[in-house]
Amino acid sequence: MSAVSTFRKSLARSALGAVSGLLAGYTALAVAELVASLIRPQAGPITVVGGAAIDRTPAAVKDFAIRTFGENDKVVLQLGILAVLGLLGVILGIVSLRYRRAGAAGVLIFGVIGAAAALSRPDTQGVADALPSVAGALAGAAVLYLLAGKLSGSSPAGTQTPGGGWSRRGFLTAASVTAVAATGAGAVGRALIGRSGQGATASRAAITLPAPASAAPALPAGAQLKVEGISSFTTPNKDFYRVDTALVVPKVDADTWRLRIRGKGVTRPRTYAFQELLDRPLIERDITLTCVSNEVGGPYIGHARWLGVRLDDLLKECGVKAPSQGGKADQLVARSVDGMTLGSPVEDVMDGRDAILAVGMNGEPLPFDHGFPVRMLVPGLYGYVSACKWIQEIELTTFDSYDPYWVKRKWARKAPIKTQARIDTPKPFGRPTGEVVTVAGVAWAQHRGIDRVEVRIDDGPWQAADLAPQANKDTWRQWSFPWKPTPGGHNLTVRATDGTGQVQTEERARTIPDGASGWHSVFVTT
Repeated sequence: MSAVSTFRKSLARSALGAVSGLLAGYTALAVAELVASLIRPQAGPITVVGGAAIDRTPAAVKDFAIRTFGENDKVVLQLGILAVLGLLGVILGIVSLRYRRAGAAGVLIFGVIGAAAALSRPDTQGVADALPSVAGALAGAAVLYLLAGKLSGSSPAGTQTPGGGWSRRGFLTAASVTAVAATGAGAVGRALIGRSGQGATASRAAITLPAPASAAPALPAGAQLKVEGISSFTTPNKDFYRVDTALVVPKVDADTWRLRIRGKGVTRPRTYAFQELLDRPLIERDITLTCVSNEVGGPYIGHARWLGVRLDDLLKECGVKAPSQGGKADQLVARSVDGMTLGSPVEDVMDGRDAILAVGMNGEPLPFDHGFPVRMLVPGLYGYVSACKWIQEIELTTFDSYDPYWVKRKWARKAPIKTQARIDTPKPFGRPTGEVVTVAGVAWAQHRGIDRVEVRIDDGPWQAADLAPQANKDTWRQWSFPWKPTPGGHNLTVRATDGTGQVQTEERARTIPDGASGWHSVFVTT
């Protein structure tokens, strides 16, 4: 046999070894998904490894991911995990051609890693959550061991046959059967996962939201400016921003959901069912939410009309007092069904503002992405300290005794929303035309309101913009400014003044640790 022929045969065998590794990984994930569908979808290896990666990623890296990939950051993470697993599968497949048992052992190691990640998650259900990763790894290791044997011509005992004879046809048959079986297992798993969420979907569809005991006033005429390119005053549910750490959106059945209130200073601990909340007097309020990851001029802000129960009423019912009234707790820790923890100042929750446990959003039950069946929100605070989705527990404690999820990652313990203004139109690097160009956008300083917005053209003086009517101090406010441009490039800058008279700072700050600051500007050419 010529050297060229030998090389080609070796190359072909290596390529098929790589295929073996990929098939082993594919089988492992498919079997793990099937087992997870029988336990709970959140126990799948991609989900638990991805969640563990998020938990251990430095805050600056997370901030970069949100800035760079936006709401696709979770998809990018999952694709990255799959790419790494694929690469490692290729390596293990090639290794297994000479070291069959070592290659199979490598697959098992990844099962151990997945199991450890599952047990480390804050919402872990114990050993059961480790089973999908373990089962998948065992299946993947068996597949790699079998296929590597077909390529090496080994006996069932794993001994090498003299001459290294192997059958391409035998390998392809085994690989094809494996691929079909793995695909079937994955399909069954996905079908079962789909069925597992049907109860939650049905419970949401069956809900008829009651009329509020305290309805939100109608939005004032003109709150939505008729300017092309400006944000919609009310953000449709499908367009509302989503920033969280959940790789799998929890689907909670409203009929079995419960909320527990306990902790320091809670003299009458209570557990509430969903229907109990619906039976209480509900309030309807217009509230604008902002994510702390929102850069200056960024998109992570949205407005909705919320329906829910006053949170301070529930707390008082449980015997809780604000610190200023002699209460023992100064921090309210909200816990989600996925283990997320958020900490809010008790004083802010109980100072009379419309802090609520929301059950409705823009006239319908909360979407699953936004916290169904119940989420918390506190006007004036960034979401990471106030807007717990899929909430299931409230614990009263102190800031000194407990650090919630984001505080452990160096974000600020208290985070009032900073005064900000954004130019929506014209867009950056746009080429607006006409003798008069309308510069327009939104400004916000929740729970303080917006009193003034000013625009500056290049290095000229600040000029007052026209303000749309303000719905209330917990909502954003639209503004516009008629500009008569001169030919050339221009820098447009905006700043706002809140209801306390505080002018938005020029000082530029990143989102970490307590929200971005600085003036928003866009460059255009006319």
